[in-house]
Amino acid sequence: MVDDSALVRKLIGQAFSTQADFEVQFARTGLEALAAIANSRPDVVTLDVQMPEMDGLACLDRIMIETPCPVVMVSATTAAGADSTLEALRLGAVDFVAKPTGAVSLRFDDVARTLIEKVRAAAGARLKTSLRLREKVRFKIGDSARTAQPTSVRKARPSSKGDGLVLVGTSTGGPPALEALLTDLPASFPWPIVIAQHMPATFTGSLAQRLNGLSRLEVQEVRSPIALKPGHVYIGRGDADVIISKRGAGLVAMAAPSQPDYPWHPSTDRLVRSALNHMAPNQLIGILMTGMGNDGAAAMALLHNGGGRTIAEAEETAVVWGMPGELVKANGADFVVPVDKIAAQLKKLVS
Repeated sequence: MVDDSALVRKLIGQAFSTQADFEVQFARTGLEALAAIANSRPDVVTLDVQMPEMDGLACLDRIMIETPCPVVMVSATTAAGADSTLEALRLGAVDFVAKPTGAVSLRFDDVARTLIEKVRAAAGARLKTSLRLREKVRFKIGDSARTAQPTSVRKARPSSKGDGLVLVGTSTGGPPALEALLTDLPASFPWPIVIAQHMPATFTGSLAQRLNGLSRLEVQEVRSPIALKPGHVYIGRGDADVIISKRGAGLVAMAAPSQPDYPWHPSTDRLVRSALNHMAPNQLIGILMTGMGNDGAAAMALLHNGGGRTIAEAEETAVVWGMPGELVKANGADFVVPVDKIAAQLKKLVS
């Protein structure tokens, strides 16, 4: 557990002391953490973003090249914190937890429960062996490594045809998986895409902006009712759900207050079920990618059984094979493919 705040280290220590299967060590700085990680080879690292001497991103960069292991970031719920978190996920972090605002000690119980859950999931997470392979090789031979920065792409005019709708659900490990999916789709992709990615509201806007800069498609966050258009991607706003509804003759994506029947938000289950209220199953394609839990599995199995088509990410590429694995176990997946092949499969189904 790496954090420069003595109070946060104390609170984290108290939280994990209730878990008999954890042994916890602490570091105060990034440099101290690197030495401890090299010495003890931990199963999981939690890493604060804002630290003196070496910030969390610089420390993560070194960890993933020198001693790769699952990392859960602890991030501030600000715009800058969201951007840093998304960059951390691109660098190889498995997941993140948002720090409470205001008096940390008063709201830490909720954060502690989430942190324990995500650390436990991260302990079994799969790190991509190909991630930043060139930089790892350079490190081992003593060369300097540079981090490749994402580049923006030119948008082209989308197709005017929209005969169906693609529904995507992701959680832990989702942002890099979404990047792999969307960057392999052309601007002429004829169906709208609606995404439920489990994230707080302070992060989904930054995610949409980031993916919009990388994809040929137009990507935006759903804050108010938006008419669905071909060549466009709609990401549900965090801490709420994204649903499909009808306005006049057309379909819209809209934000809806979360409901207790759906424990994860934005809810993939609720998104799929809302789409089935307005479209025939054969007009829908469901994609379930990396994430812990089972959100989306039941609804996409229902979609599959009704004649719709579904794609589950294969176990070998999923950071956590919870959500797609549950869809496969329910016999609800038409196709089970690695994340880098999902876009190709989707293009075949649409064409």
